[in-house]
Order: sequence, then structure tokens, then C-alpha cells
Amino acid sequence: MDFLHSNLIYIIPMLGLIGILVMIGKSRWVSRQDAGDSTMQELAGHIANGAMAFLKAEWKILSYFVVIAGILLAWSGTLSPYSSWVIAVSFVIGAVTSAFAGYIGMNIATKANVRTTQAARTSLAKALKVSFTGGTVMGLGVAGLAVLGLGSLFIVFYTIYVINTNGDINGLEMERALEVLAGFSLGAESIALFARVGGGIYTKAADVGADLVGKVEAGIPEDDVRNPATIADNVGDNVGDVAGMGADLFGFFVATILATMVLGREIVSDDNFGGIAPILLPMLIAGLGLLFSIVGASLVKISNENGNVQKALNVGNWSSIVLTAIASFFAVNWLLPDTMVIRGFEFTKTDTYLAIVVGLIVGALMSIITEYYTAMSKRPVRSIVQQSSTGHATNIIAGLAVGMESTVLPILVLASGIYGSYHFAGLYGVAIAAAGMMATTAMQLAIDAFGPIADNAGGIAEMSQLPEEVRGRTDNLDAVGNTTAATGKGFAIASAALTSLALFAAFVGIAGIDQIDIYKADVLAGLFVGGMIPFIFSALCISAVGRAAMDMVQEVRRQFREIPGIMEYKAKPEYNRCVEISTKASIREMMLPGAIALIVPIVVGFSFGPEVLGGLLAGVTVSGVLMGMFQSNAGGAWDNAKKSFEKGAHINGEIYYKKSEPHKASVTGDTVGDPFKDTSGPSMNILIKLMSIVSLIIAPHINVNKHTISSKQAKPKTEAFQTATSRQNVTNTQKYDL
Repeated sequence: MDFLHSNLIYIIPMLGLIGILVMIGKSRWVSRQDAGDSTMQELAGHIANGAMAFLKAEWKILSYFVVIAGILLAWSGTLSPYSSWVIAVSFVIGAVTSAFAGYIGMNIATKANVRTTQAARTSLAKALKVSFTGGTVMGLGVAGLAVLGLGSLFIVFYTIYVINTNGDINGLEMERALEVLAGFSLGAESIALFARVGGGIYTKAADVGADLVGKVEAGIPEDDVRNPATIADNVGDNVGDVAGMGADLFGFFVATILATMVLGREIVSDDNFGGIAPILLPMLIAGLGLLFSIVGASLVKISNENGNVQKALNVGNWSSIVLTAIASFFAVNWLLPDTMVIRGFEFTKTDTYLAIVVGLIVGALMSIITEYYTAMSKRPVRSIVQQSSTGHATNIIAGLAVGMESTVLPILVLASGIYGSYHFAGLYGVAIAAAGMMATTAMQLAIDAFGPIADNAGGIAEMSQLPEEVRGRTDNLDAVGNTTAATGKGFAIASAALTSLALFAAFVGIAGIDQIDIYKADVLAGLFVGGMIPFIFSALCISAVGRAAMDMVQEVRRQFREIPGIMEYKAKPEYNRCVEISTKASIREMMLPGAIALIVPIVVGFSFGPEVLGGLLAGVTVSGVLMGMFQSNAGGAWDNAKKSFEKGAHINGEIYYKKSEPHKASVTGDTVGDPFKDTSGPSMNILIKLMSIVSLIIAPHINVNKHTISSKQAKPKTEAFQTATSRQNVTNTQKYDL
């Protein structure tokens, strides 16, 4: 026990390193699997090359942004006693690590896709193993990098700003350390936004173009090798649903832990770790969640062709959640003192654990509810299928209604979670609930990432003209992947709401304001402007997909018209032209939405002050959460309604298949839903978190009491806490022994 007490701060990043080592082992296993015949490998090569070409183009543009933003952060860090120029270094490390997390996912996905196709020639069980192991590589890579990076940087900044200055755990010195650490989160979230938006525009421009001309006009199957846009479509699955998602959840993970650490600084804690136990706890829970995600991933398997893939994934997911909940009980009781206080709210370590349990329950319920609204066998998707029988318009109406209805239960669950976690442990309870929810990110991301891999595997099977049984197995995986992708997005947007609330609370503390009064005209105006931002952000994303898709449609039509022999398999389409169109369009169109998230908080904060900025953040958070849920669920439901026709959809006593009129209506709905579920919808959670992080970064510069430096220690409410505070003031000079 003495060893653990003395070295916990070092053990935390080591947990991240363990995750990375396991990831490397699984990556090598995937690479050793059979990649199929020469045709399959050629197609997979086109997809891999297109994905890497996009990443290189994106990284080139983002490198300019990182350099310029880093210089501005370094300059601003010298202007406030709460910050430092080192925040720029932290920002660059976060940006590079986030980009690398996306690359890890894309690299393994472009290897696992063709190997899943080859495995599907053998059995469904083998195909699941290969595709899910590929997803696990991404999940472990993202979570491992987050825990390792955040834990290591905290050691460095804690040493520089607290240990070396003999500073106060609850005062300015620790606040400066965490403010500099926030640069790591800002860098991660900035790259995540551009990666998610850019990748989303890429994949949906190709997907819409391929569907409208290939399936609707030419009447050829999805992923047909004759369709010039099909390679770009499969590339898009990797750059949007894999690389973009990897960067997204990396930033997500880091922001959640950081928000809890910032609030933990305000807790006067009489613990055995020099008073920093509330700061270490979220990092430790994240590390434990990473280990139990490895355990959960090992349980995902089926034994035969009739195995239930969704059930296998649920077994792994629930196992990791339950194990993390059990381990968190012992971690909380080991680290934290019996009683603590934050901003006048007194709570116990048992209350803290109950808040973590609330977070885990909210995450589980969000996944269950989202699965209900997007799964093929459930009432919402069946209602869209039924209304497809009367045409395209009624399909669209049904999908919109399902999306809007799908916000009700999640919001009630989320509101209950916020109320419950606050009831137990105040604002720290809300933050630690979000940290508990995100603890099993590695497992959640593995489940999410296996879907695009299976989708690509099906595309390669179709383009390689493999036997129907192979495509049947990949379609089985892909159908489950559509549902898991939707549940992952629902889980993410709920976590974003809790994380943003925690970041919001941290911003209020650092900005030096006690409350946000919406009776004030300027604050109310900020609230309305904030509520509008997710709408204009979505409009820009969807319009970008529409413009890029128009270019793609024209190019596919041109090739069908001008290259003789494509439809007879006598000539190969010019795949690279379509890849180039998606790449250029996505890079061009991602800039304006990204600029909104970064610039608006800065302009409002410096022009109108922290209280108005707080009103803006409140509006963005509420509106963004609702928009994210609505769009992601509507898009997922439309997608699975379309897929219902592939096996035969029952409508009014008749069975309808592909190429029927109801199926064509469902294709229209899926086309509308594509940018909803893969571009603007999932970008909402990054938007609200990034705006909160930017606000947190500028908070020291707009602090209403910026000329007065104080430790801002919470005032104890009881005699016991007065005694604890006295002991803490004595031991604050005896920092956690490094």
C-alpha cells in the first residue's frame, strides 16, 4: 500500500501505456490475417491510399492553424498570472496526439476491412473477430494515448508550477498548472472538430453521390465496382467514421477528465496524497476503465453462424461497465477523505461514488434508448418502413418525427442524471459522473469502430463479386454496426452535456463570477445567440455536403456517359477523380464551421464579459444537445429503414425488396439522413465542448477580479472541515512526493 500511495501519480500514465502495448499486440494480430486475393488487395489499396491522401491534405492545412494558434496562446499566456506561455506547448502536444489517435484508427481500419472480407469467406465468427479486433485497436489507442498524455503532462506541470514553487494545492499555483494543462484539451478538441467535420463532409459527399447516381439512376447495387464513387465512399468511411471519430473521442476523453480535475482543485481534501486526491481520481478511474475495457473486449465472440452479434457486443460492453463500477468503489474509498466541500456544498466519499454510478447508469440508458430508436426490429424504424409505401415525402416526414421524438427520453434521463449527481456531490459530482460515463471509452469506441470496418468489408466483397454468402455475413455485421454507431453517438452527446456542464462550472470559477442572471438583457441576448449557433453550424455542414455531393453526382454521370464499357465491366472507372473531389471539397468546406466554434467565444468574452459568455455557453449546450440527438437518431433510423428492404420488408401484408418503390423512397430518406448522422449530428458534441474549452482558456483574461490574485479556497461549513482545512494549510507545503 505504501508503494501505491507514493507512486500513484506515476502509475496512472503507466495504465495508459499498458493500453497502448495491448493495442500494438492486437494490431499485429490483425496485420497477420489473410488479406485475400489480388483483386481484394487492389481495392483495399485504393481505399487506403485515398484515406491517407485525405489525411495528408487535412494535416497540411491544420498544421498552419496549430502554429498560428500556438503563437497566440504563448503570447496570451504571458498576460495573465493564471496562465503561462507553456500553454502553447501543451496545445501543440494535444493537437498532434489527437491527429495521431485518428491516424491509428484509420491505419488499422484500412487493414482490417479486407481481412474481414476474407474472414467472412470462412465464417461469421471469424469475421466478427477480425473486425472487432480492428475496432479494439482504435479504442485502446485513443484511450491509452489520452491517459498516458494527460497523466504525464500533469506530472510535469504539477512539478513546475506547484512543487518547485512550494505553491498552494487549492490556490493560484495549481490553477495555473491546470490552466496550462487545458491547452492539451484545446489542441485535442480543435483537431477533433476539423477532423470530424472534414471527414463527415468527405464521406457523405461520396455516399450521396454514389447512391443518387448508382442506385437510383443506374439501378446498380451499392458498392458496385462499376460506380466511380464507390472507392471514395469507402474511403469516407475511414476518414469520417474512423479517423474523425478517433480524434473526436480522444478530445472528448481528455476534456471530461480535465473538467473534473479543474473542479477537484477547489476541494480542500484531507487525504493521504497531499490534498490532490480529487484531482487524481478522474485520471485513475479513466485508467481503470481502460484496463476493464481490455477485459470486456476479450469477451466479444460468437460460436457459430447463428450467433447474435449484438448480444456478443453487449456482453463485452456490460462487463466492462460493471467491472469499472466495482473498481471505482474501492478507488474512491482509498483515495478520498470521509468528507469534502466544494463551493459551500458538503459531501462524502460515498456520495462521490454514487455520482459515478449515476454517470454509468445514464450512459447505459442512453445507449439502450438510442438502440431502440435506430434498430431495425423496433417500432420507430418500422414506422418509417411502413410510411415508405406511400412515397418519398411520407418517408421524410416519418424520419423527422422519429428524430424529434427520440430527444424526449434521453433528455429526461440526462436531466435526472444531472440532478442526481449534483444531489450527491455538487458540481464535482456532475463532473465525476461524466468521468465515470467516459471511463469505458476504449470499449465504446471499439464497438463503434467495428461498424465502418464491417461496412468497408461488405463493399470489398461486393466489388470483388464474392459469393452471396460472404456479403450476407458482412451485411449482418454492418447492420449491427449501424445500430452501434447510432448508440455511440447518443452516448457521446449525453457525455458531452455532462462534460460541458462541468467545464461551464470550471469557467465560472476561474472567471470569478458567482452567478449568471438571465434577467439581464445582455445575458439573455447571449443565451439566444448561443441557442442559434448549433443551427447555423448544422446548416453550414449540411450545405457543404450538398455542394460536394452535386460535384460528385456530375462526375459520376460524366464517367457513365463518356467512358464506354463501364456498365459491361469492360472499362474501369476513374476512381481517383471522385476521391479528389471529396478531398478538396471537405478541406475547403470544413474551415467556416470550425472558425465559428473557436472565434465566437473569444469575441463575446472580450467584448461583453464572462457573464454574457456564460449565457452564450448555456444556449449552445442546450440547443446543441437537442440538435445532436435529433439529427443522429433520425439519420440512423432512416439508414436502417433502408436496410430493412435488403432482406424483405413487410408492409400491409406484402413483402418489398430492393428496387421496389418503397425501397426507392427509403433510399431518399437515407440520403437526407446521411449528413444528419455522419456530419452535423456528431459534430454537435465537439462544438459545445470546444466552445466551453475556449471559454475556459480565456477565463483568466476576462476574470472580473483579474487584478486580485487569491487562492479561492472553499469555505468549510462544519467544525470538522475547519480542522481539515487547518491541517491542509500545514501540509500544502509538503506536496505529493515526486
